[in-house]
Amino acid sequence: MPIPTPFHSRTATMCESHEWRTWSGYLAASVYEHSHEREYYAIRNAAGLIDVSPLYKYDVVGPDALRLVNKIMTRNAARLVVEQIMYSPWCDEDGQMIDDGTIWRLGPDHFRITAADPSLRWFQDCGAGMDVAVTDVSRELAALALQGPLSRQILKQVAGGVDLDHLKYFRLAQGIIDGFPVTITRTGYTGDLGYELWVAPDQACRLWDVLLEAGRPYGLLPAGMVALDMARIEAGLLLIEVDYISSLKALIEARKSSPLEAGLGWTVALDKGPFVGRRALVAEKAAGPAWTFVGLEIDWPSLERLFAAFDLPPLVAGRASRVAVPVYNDNGRQIGQVTSSTFSPILKKYIALATLESAYGGQGTRVNVEITVEYTRQQAPAVVVKTPFFDPPRKRA
Repeated sequence: MPIPTPFHSRTATMCESHEWRTWSGYLAASVYEHSHEREYYAIRNAAGLIDVSPLYKYDVVGPDALRLVNKIMTRNAARLVVEQIMYSPWCDEDGQMIDDGTIWRLGPDHFRITAADPSLRWFQDCGAGMDVAVTDVSRELAALALQGPLSRQILKQVAGGVDLDHLKYFRLAQGIIDGFPVTITRTGYTGDLGYELWVAPDQACRLWDVLLEAGRPYGLLPAGMVALDMARIEAGLLLIEVDYISSLKALIEARKSSPLEAGLGWTVALDKGPFVGRRALVAEKAAGPAWTFVGLEIDWPSLERLFAAFDLPPLVAGRASRVAVPVYNDNGRQIGQVTSSTFSPILKKYIALATLESAYGGQGTRVNVEITVEYTRQQAPAVVVKTPFFDPPRKRA
């Protein structure tokens, strides 16, 4: 049975829809109002407040902390300075992705890792024989994501001890809000300007109240998983068990993905020395990955024609889809699949994330995406485009 997060007494009273999802065993609001539109537009035009407490968090502490993190991760964690954050996947011995998340450097011998799936046993096994301790601190930290173009202005109203104007992208700082300590990270899952705030669970509700009160004049709204899903697709961000399957859960080999196949080649530091999966990734890079992860933009006039044949408007707006659908070449052969798709209200385009055979992964390549219209399978032209689809300068400014 799902359990409440530390913010549940607040999220439950505001969730008018009574629509919830299970996220890592916790209750997460799908949508607060009866439609997701205002929550989505709050993220893109003002700010959204998202409960991200279900993320797993692990502290890695000890003289061999850096050695262990570098053994686990494909990135070179030695490049992290204290109070810097890095995104990285981690792999099994065959170079297949187990999960992806962020690495924080809290001190010379103190790292924190966030993850989508439980990874304590894997991290501890990788650290066998090292002078390091890996601790699950998931229940010791409640977390809120404050995301959107006005998030900095809102946070400046309440946060003390932090120069938010100079807190760089993927950096962290220790601050004070309403008298209690808060770790503020310049991170998020929306592809927009934003922050994530990490506090002790007994301060969670107070943090929620203070932020909502400060954000009310700016149009701040609580946002659920439906709006977040649309934003992360626009940002071209992977979702585990949707855009790739963890190698620990894949039922067959064909369902696994390497970072090179998942569009994360830039995260693989083959020159940093040994790490789990390096040997397999060296061989794969030399041969070339069989698959590639791309963005697709579906041709809108074609969608209009397909639906007009049934006297319908294009019925693709609304919630994002996590249903995989085939992608074909011009000869009708399946060459991959769309893994996530959404109509982007801010871009006014129907966009998708997809895994394709590498030969079809070049920008500008034209493919065909299966579209169901009135219970019949149709195909709409699409073009491979660069991701992220939405990448405002304010995200890094």
